[in-house]
Amino acid sequence: MQRLTPKELAAMFGALLLAACVFGPWYAAVSPLAEIAGSAGIGDKSAWQVHHILRWVFLVIAIAPFVLAYVIARDHQLSWARGELTAVLSILVVGLVLYVGVIDRPGEPPGQIELRWGWYVALAGSLLMLTGAALRSGESAGARKPPGMI
Repeated sequence: MQRLTPKELAAMFGALLLAACVFGPWYAAVSPLAEIAGSAGIGDKSAWQVHHILRWVFLVIAIAPFVLAYVIARDHQLSWARGELTAVLSILVVGLVLYVGVIDRPGEPPGQIELRWGWYVALAGSLLMLTGAALRSGESAGARKPPGMI
């Protein structure tokens, strides 16, 4: 456990935030005529209630920083830079969270669906995951060779 740095701890904390906020309120219908996740009227909905496939994607990706910490703690040798896979998965989850919150917000009419604190904390957690993993990946990247060299 002494091999873990604040970078891995930050990524793990971000993953915990993301996983916990899947169950917190992400969206709120602010009009009695609005409909979200099959229910009409005013009320809050979590990502767990609204996103039937993405909820599992968020939870599985939240495991990645813990796998990274295990690899570092056990000093396993990898064929890629440590933290690289976690960084790629973090980029994916940041993109997904932004997409479902900004570009394609669920519910009808979209103008009557607002974001709640769960979405913002999930975004912060995913960015924290990305920062920790990217810093770790950059730290353990090997020396680059020119093209054509083996």
